[in-house]
Amino acid sequence: MDGAPLYLEPHLEPPLASLLESAAFLHMLVDALGSPVNVVLPDQIARNVERFRTAYRRHNLVGQVFFAHKANRSSALVRRLAATDAGIDVASLAELQHALGAGFTPDRILATGPKSPEFRWLAARSGVTVSADGPGELEELDALVRRHGLPRVRVLLRLSEFETPGAKVLSRQTRFGTSIGSLDQLLDVVERHQETLQPIGVAYHLDTTSLDEKAIAFEGCLLAMDALRKRGFQPRVIDIGGGFGVNYLAHAAQWERFTTELAHAVLGKRPPMTWSGHGYGLRAEGGTLRGALSLYPAHRPVAGAAYLDELLSLPAPALGRPLGTLLLENLYDLHTEPGRSLVDQCGLSLARVLEVRRTDAGVCLVRLAMKASDASLEEHGVLMDPVLLPRSDAHAVTESTARYGGTERAAAARSTEATAGATSAGATSAGATSAAPASPTPVAVHLTGNLCLEADLITRRTVHLPRLPQPGDLLAFVNTAGYCMDFSATHAQQQPVARKVAVHRDGGSWRWCLDEQYWPIIRPGGQQI
Repeated sequence: MDGAPLYLEPHLEPPLASLLESAAFLHMLVDALGSPVNVVLPDQIARNVERFRTAYRRHNLVGQVFFAHKANRSSALVRRLAATDAGIDVASLAELQHALGAGFTPDRILATGPKSPEFRWLAARSGVTVSADGPGELEELDALVRRHGLPRVRVLLRLSEFETPGAKVLSRQTRFGTSIGSLDQLLDVVERHQETLQPIGVAYHLDTTSLDEKAIAFEGCLLAMDALRKRGFQPRVIDIGGGFGVNYLAHAAQWERFTTELAHAVLGKRPPMTWSGHGYGLRAEGGTLRGALSLYPAHRPVAGAAYLDELLSLPAPALGRPLGTLLLENLYDLHTEPGRSLVDQCGLSLARVLEVRRTDAGVCLVRLAMKASDASLEEHGVLMDPVLLPRSDAHAVTESTARYGGTERAAAARSTEATAGATSAGATSAGATSAAPASPTPVAVHLTGNLCLEADLITRRTVHLPRLPQPGDLLAFVNTAGYCMDFSATHAQQQPVARKVAVHRDGGSWRWCLDEQYWPIIRPGGQQI
């Protein structure tokens, strides 16, 4: 088992999977624009909006789906989103300017996050809704409106630190929002400033994936709405934020096997499987495993719109009835702020292989024309295998097909991998493709960046590829549009950040344009749609 490859095959859906089959097209993009290159699929964000709308309709609810803009700075994605009925959540002055310039009207924009005076002024001046974290922000908004003679500002009161009777549920501490225990003081402020502030509802902020914690917060918001109404206000909105998640991996068995083997490696029960024995939050003390795994739960069978559906179906902890039903009975609108889940399958990051060498210790290093910050999967705790796209077009097609199924050799390897995975974690998900090697001897490598810095590792873990890459080959890091693509990108050591392009399918071919040149009514070449 120790020597068996530990694959973490990415979950791929048709548009993104189809793009990976066009290796010659992707090589052409890197040839033209340099490495690395970020590729986005604007039409996919519209499909993801519809998935959330379907969950709304399933529970007979209305309200707005706001894309958390901080997840990706792409103009193409934002402009395509503006052509749907969705809204956008902006967390900075530049994001607000970007949203207005992309075609969003103020009634479809929500201003959240820490706000500079300039950000607050433009939000109030343009008439967007402001999600306020505390009484200080409400006081500043009131003064701004009075000083400049602005219209009354719509506000959401963002709450945190919810409690429930019975067993205490622990959640991570947050610096956002006002404790539910201080709600009365918050209501005192909006009551005092009714001429300038219009509280349309409440919101919550939680740094968790726990459905139970979110159900507690959801119920707390319902009770807070009652408190608003008792003060004479007419609130209509409950905003439950984001955190709906993405399923990054194709197989639960591979994820379970990897995390199990990682624990064994930290305890010294198997050879190391990371650079310098990095434990991703785990450590060994006296032969005992300590710490907590600091990784995103990369295999999530319930994520995105399905997660929202499950949350709305969950009974409120004290009130007992489903949360969606309670919203409907009170005729409240539901607002959501998905980030990474709304750009799921919306993009990939390409990097060219620069060098392949072995150290004296026999470790294979693959250096890429990319910095770790250009595809910050490790920083965000997201582990997935990259897809190898060899330089030869013919070879690329064969390699890609073998890598993801469709040949007899891949089917045989798929059976072997499934058996190995089932040994530690049960059967793989039905109908999914496999991370089958393209040859009987896959290679274990470490992926490094192009900075003169020891810490510039694209992956800390050992990655298994179907064959040894060659200089000029490409590695495609898929599904990076949510936070991993450009959230942390820098110009360190004067190395360039990734150029970004938007692509779409035109008949049997892929077409592209620079991200900033994309508009939903014009395709590359000037053709209006």
